[in-house]
Amino acid sequence: MGPLALLGLASQHMKWLSVRQAAVSQNLANVSTPGFRAMDVRPFQDVLQRVQTDLATTHADHIAASPLSAASSALRQADGSDVTTSGNSVNLEQELLKAGDVNRDYALNAGVVKSFHRMLLASVKGGA
Repeated sequence: MGPLALLGLASQHMKWLSVRQAAVSQNLANVSTPGFRAMDVRPFQDVLQRVQTDLATTHADHIAASPLSAASSALRQADGSDVTTSGNSVNLEQELLKAGDVNRDYALNAGVVKSFHRMLLASVKGGA
């Protein structure tokens, strides 16, 4: 049996979510700091494009996937559309929405992993 790609992908998504949550919490902590620039992470879709995926080819006509390097979640400056007179670019409402997105994505990821784990246990036990 080969490695389970779903669990690796879920793990990488959890790591990305923790980096994004750290960036959001840092932005919220510095909401009134003069000159602070809001930070965010690259979207997870960018991370997925650089993830190594080994697809099985069972026929000579199948397209082979090229190996790609593993990706990281680098911080980047958020768009500075709402810079205040103090030079602070943190928008409280946007950061709270991001925090809600992180919470929702974490719950979804945990639910998928839990369901996949139950499915694996049922297949090993030989029944539902």
